[in-house]
Amino acid sequence: MRSMITKTAAYHTLGCKLNFAETSTIARQLTAAGYTRVDFDQAAQVYVINTCSVTENADRECKLHVKRAMKANPEGLVVVVGCYAQLKPGEISRIDGVDLVLGAREKFNILSYLDDLQKTAQEGIVHSCEIEEADFFIGSYSIGDRTRAFLKVQDGCDYKCTYCTIPLARGISRSDTIENVVRNAEEISRRGIKEIVLTGVNIGDYGKGEFGNKKHEHTFLDLISELDCVDGIERIRISSIEPNLLKDESIALVAASRSFVPHFHIPLQSGSDDVLKKMKRRYLTGLYEDRINSIRSLMPDAAIGVDVIVGFPGETEAHFMETYQFINRLPVSYLHVFTYSERENTEAASMEGAVPVQERKRRNKMLRILSEKKKMAFYESQLGKSFPVLWEHEEKDGMMFGFTENYIRVKKPFDKNSVNQTETVKLFRTEQDGTVTVIPTFENFLVSV
Repeated sequence: MRSMITKTAAYHTLGCKLNFAETSTIARQLTAAGYTRVDFDQAAQVYVINTCSVTENADRECKLHVKRAMKANPEGLVVVVGCYAQLKPGEISRIDGVDLVLGAREKFNILSYLDDLQKTAQEGIVHSCEIEEADFFIGSYSIGDRTRAFLKVQDGCDYKCTYCTIPLARGISRSDTIENVVRNAEEISRRGIKEIVLTGVNIGDYGKGEFGNKKHEHTFLDLISELDCVDGIERIRISSIEPNLLKDESIALVAASRSFVPHFHIPLQSGSDDVLKKMKRRYLTGLYEDRINSIRSLMPDAAIGVDVIVGFPGETEAHFMETYQFINRLPVSYLHVFTYSERENTEAASMEGAVPVQERKRRNKMLRILSEKKKMAFYESQLGKSFPVLWEHEEKDGMMFGFTENYIRVKKPFDKNSVNQTETVKLFRTEQDGTVTVIPTFENFLVSV
């Protein structure tokens, strides 16, 4: 018997900013169809779980959140979408409580599958395309946060990195039109949101597939040039961009920009050229270092984040120390460290030279410690300087938080009038919780007096 709880939906997102943008788009579709959004741990008619394939424990995480949904409402309909759903639809359909699995093409048509869906004790229903059929683009953006929005501008990837399943989960590289990206940015601005984070799988490849073909009608430089002119958006961040696609012209535009902030996240993956070649990355360490130096020459205070993978097959201790020393001497601000794990249908999974799991964990720990040292050194190098901060709505222990333009997390005593407002402050002192306390600038003090 169907629960009396009707027209309510709850959502949980695993993984990247792109997934958050797409979850928000799915949620807006259901809201337009009359569904009221509720928290995931509340009783709902429909639970949507947007999954990730990058995390090592994708299967465990998916099962965990299915159980959460069933605990909140045993009769609720559980729909699983996302990268893991595209890669392993059969496995997910056999998870107890799952009713519907939607692939890369089908997830944006979720409403057409809900009408006749019934709770069942049998395997969930699967609607999943061959990934070659995912050759379209659905524009997405998240607006759940009052301060910032994630704006999807590109999807899919044509690169063949030997460790990565994302091309299998998301298909070929394709882009939104510039007109639609700008239109979405303007809509975000009208909602009073001050910051946009550009998201995609490989956003530096923007322009390919913009009009349904493989040509680059526009470039990433064209895109950010247009977005820099959108009124009302105070800040735009570039979430992550491949080093070989980050051109001098784009760096120069950000440096001179009205709204783009001095913050870059640039995947490295390894500081060893031998390992980069085995990964089939499209650059070597020389190019990577050149990109970092180009940023620093124009934006000395920029935040620069780095992705790195440890324990790739064939990564010897000497290779790892190359990576460690390379990152240690680079003027970067923080690391995101990933432990390599084997993925089905990837070239790396069958490579020789598997690194023992415990050794992978040791290397991960070493780089995470290095990351903390880099972050603290970067924070301390900025003390005494003044920056605009966009304050967020979160309150914890009487404090509120925000980020400077160059991605330093700061805090001050909570003031509801500061929420979603920009205030220029001076960075005062680093704290043990990884934040920086601030004091008002002299100019702000005069205004407040």
